[in-house]
Amino acid sequence: MDQNLWDIAVQQSKENQDEADENSAVFLLGSKNSGKTSVILRFLDRDEAPKPTVALEYTYGRRAKGHNVIKDVGHIWELGGGTWLSKLVDIPVNPDTIMHTTIFLVLDLSLPKELWFTLETLLQAVKSRVESVIAEMKAADADIKRKLQKAAWQRVGEDHPDKNMMDPFLIPLVIVGTKYDIFQEFDSEKRKVICKTLRFVAHISGASLQFFSTKQEQLVARVRALMSHHLFGTTASKTLQTDHNKPLLVPAGLDSIQQIGSPPLADKDIGRVQAKTPFELWKIAYTGYFPQELTNTQAIADDPSKDIQYKEHAIDVLRAQKDEELERYKKLAERRAMEALNAYRSSSAY
Repeated sequence: MDQNLWDIAVQQSKENQDEADENSAVFLLGSKNSGKTSVILRFLDRDEAPKPTVALEYTYGRRAKGHNVIKDVGHIWELGGGTWLSKLVDIPVNPDTIMHTTIFLVLDLSLPKELWFTLETLLQAVKSRVESVIAEMKAADADIKRKLQKAAWQRVGEDHPDKNMMDPFLIPLVIVGTKYDIFQEFDSEKRKVICKTLRFVAHISGASLQFFSTKQEQLVARVRALMSHHLFGTTASKTLQTDHNKPLLVPAGLDSIQQIGSPPLADKDIGRVQAKTPFELWKIAYTGYFPQELTNTQAIADDPSKDIQYKEHAIDVLRAQKDEELERYKKLAERRAMEALNAYRSSSAY
């Protein structure tokens, strides 16, 4: 049966929609004021001052397919609020996106006493969400976890000599250490501890690790290239830079436990520390060197305004009003992000 022009248009629209839904995405989350928005703006080559991200925001980038008029589209999500709004991970990471989403965990190198808390909290939030999505998808695809595990080992190398110590993240993971321009002024020993710790976490997680600064164009170009790789499938760099006196550049699977070395503990203390896993051992070592200090945002769960000894009716009423306004703003920001994504999907159908 011959198709008329309308039938052809409908078919092409459906094909375009299916292609749009399968486009890759990156999801940036990390420390508050760590530079997530700056990373996105530099990737999109936008010359504008970054604005604070309150909740969850969405944008996208385009890349031409050779001489073709049609362009690849890469979806970009950003979570604001540091660790406080980690529940919003559920929106960008879902059954429709899990097979083509990369996590960019952005950490502020200039604040080592907050770094481990942020890293561990957000990694656990994403890991828990991925497990929930897998459980949700099992009815339709009982083999989904095996597929993700196979892809994870392909990223790091199925025959890697450290395989028994590694537990690759089930979806692609990139750790970006920001504000390298400040970090490079740290004492050499501090830089060494931070670099070794991040290398260890990235390595056992099957993640790539890069340092970034908006003030150093070479580092901007490196992170831009890495985002392009995960969004558009461009060739990934295989350059390895592990010297703590230089900005780290460690592609997934190219590091090793032997090269990283021991955690920053005295040899006599390693056997005394009570740790069930290597990860716990490195946590004890790092937090012993850099005791973690919770910011107001990180400690919001222990909000003193909820303490009965501080009750003050007039202030409590005003605080409740402001809390409601904040909740409405977060929901509005979330809705706008979804509307922006839906608007793109609608426009791509024509």
